[in-house]
Amino acid sequence: MRNRLLAFALATGIGLMAAAPADAATPSRIAVHFDLAKGQQPENIAVAPDGTAYVTFAAARQVAAISPKGTIRILATLPAPAEGGAAVPALGFALTTGVVRTDDGTLYFLYASGDPATTGLYRLRPGYEPRRIAALPATGLPNGLAYDETAKTFYLTDSALGTISAVPLKGGDVKVWSSAPELAAAGFLGANGIKVRHGAIWATNLDRGTLLRIPITRGRPGPVQVKATGLAGIDDIAFAGVRDDQVIATLNAPNKVVRIDAKGRAATLLTDGLQNPTSVAVRGRTVYVLSAAYLTATDPNLTISTLPRR
Repeated sequence: MRNRLLAFALATGIGLMAAAPADAATPSRIAVHFDLAKGQQPENIAVAPDGTAYVTFAAARQVAAISPKGTIRILATLPAPAEGGAAVPALGFALTTGVVRTDDGTLYFLYASGDPATTGLYRLRPGYEPRRIAALPATGLPNGLAYDETAKTFYLTDSALGTISAVPLKGGDVKVWSSAPELAAAGFLGANGIKVRHGAIWATNLDRGTLLRIPITRGRPGPVQVKATGLAGIDDIAFAGVRDDQVIATLNAPNKVVRIDAKGRAATLLTDGLQNPTSVAVRGRTVYVLSAAYLTATDPNLTISTLPRR
């Protein structure tokens, strides 16, 4: 994977050096160091009310729980694809990606394996083994995952196919919700991070460096709104506060986390300890950031910081 991402970084001119911190960059601390040799490259995060962080370890094909004290507990490991099977598009290896935790403690996560028998959306109840509840195209790369509590519906991005799909909470039928051109890849990976917010889908496009908002109109997608551009390497997003004018975004290859305002302007928020940040979660004023070290190959980790007051 590192070679593929390296080629992408060079092709897009992102570069591999960490960006110089802005004056307003917020200090952060590394709460947990992960084991690169074990494939512990964290891809996505969901944080419980007690501060437990649920993460997917992409290359290890795992889902793990990280306690507030930093203890790592592996909850599930997905089966490796059969030898000689089809490779996952763009990346070439099987990986666990987006993860969501519902209020009852159940985890839902995505697995991209290149195999029709295992690629899909999984449910993991406490004390049980993971179960696939919806099959997804093996020719795609299911990546970001979000849950709409009101509609009891999951929305997920496919970075290879350039789509957003919808899946009922109970699983089963998968419907392509949007295949708007703004979601398409432009050489590597398209639609990536995703959140449901105030009656709309918010998504990122890594190749195009854009932040998108798509209104949900009677269950269907409205016109795509480009809320911000010029965000090279944008991956995941989270919201801080009750309004939509504080979007926190990870920029993978540039090695920083930014805050995006209502006018689409990005200001550097975090740089300390980051090693190709992939995912972000916000609880109150606490910001959790995962770094997978896909390019740096050094110190994948979880950093924690406090969001400054505006």
